Amino acid sequence: MKVSFLGKLSMVAASALVCASVSAADITGAGATFPYPIYAKWAEAYKAKTGISLNYQAIGSGGGIKQIKAKTVDFGASDEPLKAEDLKASGLVQFPAILGGVVPVVNLEGIKAGQLKMSGDVLADIYLGKITKWNDSKITAMNPGISLPASSITVVHRADGSGTSFLWTDYLSKVSPEFKQKVGAGKAVKWPTGVGGKGNEGVAANVQRIKGAIGYVEYAYAKKNNIAYTQLKAKNGKFVVPDDTSFKQAAAGAPWNTTPGFGVILTNQSGWPITGVSFILMQKVQADPAKGAEVLKFFDWSFRNGGQMASDLDYVALPTAVVRMVEKSWKTELKGENGQAVWK
Repeated sequence: MKVSFLGKLSMVAASALVCASVSAADITGAGATFPYPIYAKWAEAYKAKTGISLNYQAIGSGGGIKQIKAKTVDFGASDEPLKAEDLKASGLVQFPAILGGVVPVVNLEGIKAGQLKMSGDVLADIYLGKITKWNDSKITAMNPGISLPASSITVVHRADGSGTSFLWTDYLSKVSPEFKQKVGAGKAVKWPTGVGGKGNEGVAANVQRIKGAIGYVEYAYAKKNNIAYTQLKAKNGKFVVPDDTSFKQAAAGAPWNTTPGFGVILTNQSGWPITGVSFILMQKVQADPAKGAEVLKFFDWSFRNGGQMASDLDYVALPTAVVRMVEKSWKTELKGENGQAVWK
């Protein structure tokens, strides 16, 4: 069958509209490196199921907050929850997406994952520059039977604004009054000592490269890169290892429904002491409600179908009761410019 020039032109135009429609449905996000492995896994599975892509830039929590405030992405991600007044001032909505843990990691010859024991006060003294040798009596006392070298400790920390750093410094501030006074808790702090790495990837790479190094990364990065993580002394005085059980224990009983923006902080709880929640930030008033709905569809699908993927990567999926609270909040808090609900 012959097709006229105008018919061909119409087909091209229709094809362009289809492409534009597909590309318009793709979603963008930026922020925390802590949840990047699971977001990437969810995105891969979601695209295979729906054809819709997620372009997520793991640039650190600070960068994600800046980008969502500037409205250059569909959502931001931060491991430090924004306070109610900050959310209100910036016109943002916040909800949790995934749970995980931050772990101390070391590069010591002969030391395997989960073998070395650490406590929060000792970690604080290391990061304050007060403990500088691996055979310091405070370290050896916790590790009888392990031969630790007299070599220097190289401290590795984040060089960028980071929710992982917030969790780490928040924990150290809770267990060490001196650390709280001299450094404090925050995404970006003035470190007394050490070398910086950008992202969890940068910290992991520096620890792997430098003999005698100590750093902190999200648990999935430690596992993925085969870096030795330590045990950690919990609030009850017992040493625990990072795993699904200890992360869930830290999250149990958190006041999700009474905390504005679900902004719970799970450091220094029972279970793993540096358990964290990664949060999603969206504009409260959506200029493009359809695009906002696509973001929510992605997370709804991930909440319902991504639990095993999260577990496989050593994250912990949100409890079902929390998912229900989150999705209920979508209906009331996210609106289009004309007041229409984004999530129905």
